[in-house]
Amino acid sequence: MEISVKHEEEKATAIITVKGDIDLYSSPQVRQTILDTLSEKKTKRVIVDLTAVRYVDSSGVASLVEGLQLSRKQQVRFALCGLNKAPLQVLELTRLVKVFEIHPTLEAALAA
Repeated sequence: MEISVKHEEEKATAIITVKGDIDLYSSPQVRQTILDTLSEKKTKRVIVDLTAVRYVDSSGVASLVEGLQLSRKQQVRFALCGLNKAPLQVLELTRLVKVFEIHPTLEAALAA
């Protein structure tokens, strides 16, 4: 599991890139990174790039949902991008595709 955060100051955007599966063991790290990033006052938008994620379990989904909830409280845009087949199916089954802002690529998310 690898997580990095890149800030695009001119767009007030933080990009969280996750590499590896988001499961019971790695989801606390993903959750903490999302919450820490959302706590930064300069950030107006957070994009979570899941291009290199092949699997997300229920604890991973819970971490993403918690990030979304906090972003709404703080009036920060929160988006997911680069969802592969398995993670997308999990969000479809839970009907969360209607709740999250989802983009096919990071470029599309940045342009939105």
